[in-house]
Order: sequence, then structure tokens, then C-alpha cells
Amino acid sequence: MTPPPLTLPQLRVSIQGYAGAFHEAAARAHFRDHEVVTVPGHTFAEVLAQVESGESQTALMAIENTLAGSLMANYDLLQRSNLRITAEVYLRIRQNLMALPGVSIGELREVYSHPIALMQVREFFQAWPKIKLVESADTALSALHVRESGDRTRGAVAHSLAARLYGLDILADGIETNKLNHTRFLVLERGRDASQDVGDKVSLSFSVSHESGSLSRVLMVLDAYKINLTKIQSTPIIGRPWQYRFYVDFELNGSVSVTEALAGIQPITQELRILGIYPAGEKP
Repeated sequence: MTPPPLTLPQLRVSIQGYAGAFHEAAARAHFRDHEVVTVPGHTFAEVLAQVESGESQTALMAIENTLAGSLMANYDLLQRSNLRITAEVYLRIRQNLMALPGVSIGELREVYSHPIALMQVREFFQAWPKIKLVESADTALSALHVRESGDRTRGAVAHSLAARLYGLDILADGIETNKLNHTRFLVLERGRDASQDVGDKVSLSFSVSHESGSLSRVLMVLDAYKINLTKIQSTPIIGRPWQYRFYVDFELNGSVSVTEALAGIQPITQELRILGIYPAGEKP
């Protein structure tokens, strides 16, 4: 007898954007052992609120891109939320031109997508001067609008998942100018307590006293522990002019524990918070 198909546990994942967006592609790549049900959010703030309210079990949020840099507003959202980082996901951003079935590139007169996506593909469209690039709110939503319009002169730039979901043909794949375009996403879950989480990567936030050398002392302690600092980012602290909150990612080397690392820097930092302890993601 043929065994019944394997039923995967269902997981509700909040994403910014709509079905077929890059956020959904990253979620499906990470949660391969689950049936992913995406819960769309118009803004990142809405996405985090969905997890905090229990509408979804987890969220996936972009935090930095190799071309556009860090999403600073998302650092502030993370700081104010009651969520913690439990994983990170790296996704190669591959932009694809799609249209209704049977349409050729020569028939297109307008192509829709998110402004950042259009910025990444302008060089490709220099060979097609009759095509007007039109900005929209979301890559996947652009693909849906092409499908619903039924207009053979319209196309969209989006992830290949959007083409599959909305029954569009991919006319050209990988049309982005820079092929080393990757986005790092954070997986977020409810609760600030990361003490039971396991991993070799740690994300922290803290501030330091407003005096010369205060930040360098923190970095010197981390260096003394031979901790691999992978990122440091700063944002202004609202209401405290010329003072900054620092966001740090580092990887443990096996000889120093999280507890030891925190004990080393806690006396020389302020408002120290663990944002997450999680396995380092696999880079493409």
C-alpha cells in the first residue's frame, strides 16, 4: 500500500508584503519542515504587532541588504517590541520579469514593481526604451495586479514564487544588475527572555556613558575574549541629543559563554539587552 502523504505541522508566519514576496520566499526556505501560512502585513510595525497579539506564531523581518544597507527603522521596532530573535535567514535577491502567459517582452509598455526592485533592474530595461517603469507598493502585489488586469502590455518584476502563484510567465530571470544582492532576515518570536535559546550568534543592544572612550572599552573587552564581532550599528536615542544606542552581533568561539561575555561588558554599558541567541545562518 502507498503510505499516506506526510502532513507537515502548520505555522503562521507574519511577513511584510503579500503572497509571493521575497519575505515569503525566505520564510518558506527557512521553515521547510512546516506548512507555512503567511500572514501579510502592510508595514513592519504591523508585522511585529501580529506576533505580539498572537495572530501569528512568528515573524520574518528584513534587517539588512548588501546593496541598500541596514534597515534602521527595523532596529528601532525591534528595540521597542516584546519579541526576540530566534534565527536568521539569508536570501539571494533574484529579480525576474514576468507577464501574462504568451506575452513577449516586445509587447510590454509598462512594468510595475517596488522602487528598490526597479532601481536594481534599470540597466536591463535600457535595451527596451518603450517600456515605462512604474513604482508600486510591493513586488508580489505588482504581479497580482498584472494577473488581475488581463492587460498584455503590463509586466512586473518580482520573485519567481509570485509568477508561480499568479500564473505568470517569466520572460527574463535574474535581470538585476548586481548579482551579489542578498538580504538578511530575522526570525522573531514572542518574549524577551532568550535564556533558554541555543545558538552561536548573539545580538545585543546597549548604550554607553557620554564620555570619551566609552564605546572603545566595550569593544576591547569583546576583543580580549576573542569574540568575532560581525556587525555594529548605531541609532540616535530619541530625547537624548548626541547619544546613541548600539546594536552588536557577534559569534561565540566556543571557549567563552554568553554569560561570560555579558558579564565582561555589563559594568561598562547601560540598558544592555539581549535581542536574541540563535544559530548563525548559512550565507549564500
